[in-house]
Amino acid sequence: MSDAAAPTVLHVDQVDMRIEAKAWNFAVERRAQIDALFAQMRREKPALFNGRVLLMHRYTLDGGILRGHFLETDYASFVAWQRWGRPPAGIFDCFAAAAILAADGAYLLGLMGPHTFNAGQIYFPCGTPDPSDVNGGKVDFDFSVKRELHEETGLDAAELTEEPGWSVVFEGGLICATKVLRSDLSAEALRTRILKTLAAEPQPELADIRIVRGPADFDPAMRGFVKAFLAHRFGGG
Repeated sequence: MSDAAAPTVLHVDQVDMRIEAKAWNFAVERRAQIDALFAQMRREKPALFNGRVLLMHRYTLDGGILRGHFLETDYASFVAWQRWGRPPAGIFDCFAAAAILAADGAYLLGLMGPHTFNAGQIYFPCGTPDPSDVNGGKVDFDFSVKRELHEETGLDAAELTEEPGWSVVFEGGLICATKVLRSDLSAEALRTRILKTLAAEPQPELADIRIVRGPADFDPAMRGFVKAFLAHRFGGG
């Protein structure tokens, strides 16, 4: 798909993600440029850390199952690829996101903090999968989405009710597998609880929590995949 293509939202019953021992040629061939760029970025945002991440290099969609194969690389190479406009490089930015749905029908999104790579952007708790999400050769998206939810908001997925399946948004080279997690609390109560958690952290990843009750609450800072998912849900599509 072209990055210019309109996002597509599909429901799948399962995701089946695997890790393979495979080098990312982009990271090898552009190593010097990547290291120079990341050094510059760290001077601007010292909190950036060059850990290990997992990127999808191929996938299939069949019979209600999204199957993907991932390789491992360094975060610096991943953000360089993004900074340079996501050129064709044989990978997809595929990750799991937690769509927190309050009892009153509103969704809760996070505003990324100023020290983060995506500062100022608004989207669901999510993150690029990393080696901690691998179990027995499988990239466990169920674990990943719950880990990101807790790390970013303090919420425990055990307190929430999972909707069956996943809503997968395809937006060019980005593939977001969204898991809807329903709460018995109102949006305002959830926001208050999350903000209390963030206030207790020395450097929280999120700077604020936004409540979205419908298209009128869409914000230009919201990522395209988020708006596509929400438009699909609010439109009943």
